[in-house]
Amino acid sequence: MKIAINTRLLIKNKLEGIGRFTYETVKRLCEMQPEHTFYLLFDRMYDKEYVFAPNVVPVVVPFQSRHPFLWWFWFHVQLPRVLRSLKADVFVSTDGYIPLNLNIPVVNVIHDLNFEHNPHHLTPLVRWYYRKFFPQYARIATRIATVSTFSKFDIVRMYGIDEAKIDVVYNGVSSEFKPLGLYEKNVVKQTYTSGENYFVYVGSLHPRKNIERLLLAFEQFKLQSSSPMKLVIVGEAMFMAQTIRAVYEKSAVRTDIVFTGRVSNQELTNLLGAAFALVYIPLFEGFGIPIVEAFACNVPVITSNTTSMPEVGGEAALLVNPEDVNAIAAAMTEITNDPTTYERLQETAKIQLQKFSWDKTADALWLSIEKAIDEKK
Repeated sequence: MKIAINTRLLIKNKLEGIGRFTYETVKRLCEMQPEHTFYLLFDRMYDKEYVFAPNVVPVVVPFQSRHPFLWWFWFHVQLPRVLRSLKADVFVSTDGYIPLNLNIPVVNVIHDLNFEHNPHHLTPLVRWYYRKFFPQYARIATRIATVSTFSKFDIVRMYGIDEAKIDVVYNGVSSEFKPLGLYEKNVVKQTYTSGENYFVYVGSLHPRKNIERLLLAFEQFKLQSSSPMKLVIVGEAMFMAQTIRAVYEKSAVRTDIVFTGRVSNQELTNLLGAAFALVYIPLFEGFGIPIVEAFACNVPVITSNTTSMPEVGGEAALLVNPEDVNAIAAAMTEITNDPTTYERLQETAKIQLQKFSWDKTADALWLSIEKAIDEKK
């Protein structure tokens, strides 16, 4: 069988959330199914690392699709031509975008519908594209896969999709995320925070990630407690809005806030593994991979009580209203001052973590592919 997969987000050293999902699942699918041929579709020259197995055929489809006009051209004009020439038996898209007119089974992975709930987080043209085409992409896909039960029923409500058409394929956690020893932790802390304990945030500096309130809550926590705790923010600075910068520059504790920018995978695992706790309080998430990465590192988590995060965190995280600065600061105080809470979160996280693995994700996605093929027969 010829399986074509949209892998345009596999970009060396730039794997964001969907890119990480693509890497971990596609790699496993290719290795699990050696009897099938996988055509991986890139929009630029690929890294050889992404030719995962002998049954992989990489295909570069011009042009780089990083703008709504090029999204339209790449998915609606270029891809149909390529899929016809390859005589693909099924098409899988890991980022929600699909061609509009295909006569083969299509599995579309739609991670979340944040753009429907928070359209003001997007530029006008991107917002227009998402809200025009994603309802169509959802309706014409043979099957939809999504990363949480929350997202599944959000797609059902927003687009009127039959829930039986949607499969939940939870994200996983990579094996490099693991607890650090005391010496390793001290090395990381000496490097980034002059040896002090720190809260960590991992993710982009995007408006929906709620960085402004994180900074305000940390300031309140520090002023009320006189704690030496630092805050380390790990993420790509390209999304840093002026509002984030303004809050940071006005903060009375800004000397205790460290922005690392983008870091290597090894640095990321070290920064998370050496942290006192993860504070991850987005306004909206389809899943929230840093939550389970922290669990794997034995690092307690404070996260939002909205969208998918209670589902992912379960009883292993302190849940807070992400719009309530007082509540976020109070959670920081509780996790810092109450060893019983800290240890309970660590123990409960070991149980919650068992729900999530990339092997399980790949198995669930393969099952979705099989269902799509059966339904098109």
